[in-house]
Amino acid sequence: MSGPLIPYIQLPEIPLSFLSYLPLIGEKIDLADPPTIKPFGTLVAFGVYLGSVIALRRARERGLDTKKLNDFIFWSIGMGFVGAHVLDSIFYYPDKVAKNPLYLLELWAGLSSFGGFCGALFGSFLWKWRNRVSMLSYLDVVCSAFPAAWVFGRMGCSVAHDHPGRMTDLWVGVQYPHLPPGIGRFDLGLIEMLLTIPLAIVFFFRWKSGPKFFGYYAGWMSVAYAPVRFGLDFLRVGPGDKLPADERYWSLTPAQWAAFGLLALGAYVIRNGKKTQALVPATYAEAQARGERGIAAEMGDPLPEPEDDDLEAEEAKATVTPVPATKKKAKKPAPKAAGAEAEQAPSAEADVPSEAPAVDVEPREEASAEVEAKRGRRRRGGPTSGGDPEPV
Repeated sequence: MSGPLIPYIQLPEIPLSFLSYLPLIGEKIDLADPPTIKPFGTLVAFGVYLGSVIALRRARERGLDTKKLNDFIFWSIGMGFVGAHVLDSIFYYPDKVAKNPLYLLELWAGLSSFGGFCGALFGSFLWKWRNRVSMLSYLDVVCSAFPAAWVFGRMGCSVAHDHPGRMTDLWVGVQYPHLPPGIGRFDLGLIEMLLTIPLAIVFFFRWKSGPKFFGYYAGWMSVAYAPVRFGLDFLRVGPGDKLPADERYWSLTPAQWAAFGLLALGAYVIRNGKKTQALVPATYAEAQARGERGIAAEMGDPLPEPEDDDLEAEEAKATVTPVPATKKKAKKPAPKAAGAEAEQAPSAEADVPSEAPAVDVEPREEASAEVEAKRGRRRRGGPTSGGDPEPV
């Protein structure tokens, strides 16, 4: 069986016809180009939402502050979209930037995945600088959910067909229009989506198996993605094709050069993250019990001050000492009177027993010393009530 077998799927756009009416007077206006909901943007937005939900749930399991994580996601995703367009424009379309520098501000015009990674990392450092806390734990939780979100992002690329590759007659080719029969193209967005699904499944089961050292998911995601992307870029449109070829620097695309840095960064994070493996809770239940203060202490984050009630309770526990019981002195018997009647009749001032028996309480040091002495005699096989041990 030869020839491309994957059909060219193109989802329709959903028109927003209600925007053609003014909201107050109901007057209809003509729009030359009415706005629509595009499949690419819808799938990307759903991927971002799904990744955020998974990351927030996992942050609670790790005992992290969800408010800080929401802020972290905002900064990383926001700067990620900016970096995705700016670096895509500079490295892939330098001619457009030279002719019109304002093209850098057209964030909807084009995106680059590695540019997005660089922008997200820059946003993470901005978040770290603003909050003065360690970002590795929050970054790791986001990276653990990233493959699931990335599947839907690349699904949007596959239906938009914005990453066409070289022409091929293999069965894995997509039947792009305006090509001769039996000839198709590699759809790089579709291929990358299919390769990301196994990574998302592995990360799902690795998370279920228990906490890992901070940087585990960020490091392994980088190590896994870098070689895949390096190889896929050899299937990009090259010179001599009908479509415009991507920019290359010394025969490699910008993404292939960036893959070397991503691979080195991932290996560095994994190597240094293993040093903090002992700081990670053994179970999710332990992480939940310890809460943010436990995780924050391990990561060097500033800890919230304890409440006054907690301080009073701790001080009360530290200062409470046992109060020894006291003996109630009995009255001395009255002197006996002469005669038989005096001997038989008890004195009016006889001893009156107290309501509770008197108990002698030894100091804590002496009591503990006596207990230790008895334990020592038991271990040696001797009697516990004193005396010489019996001969064996």
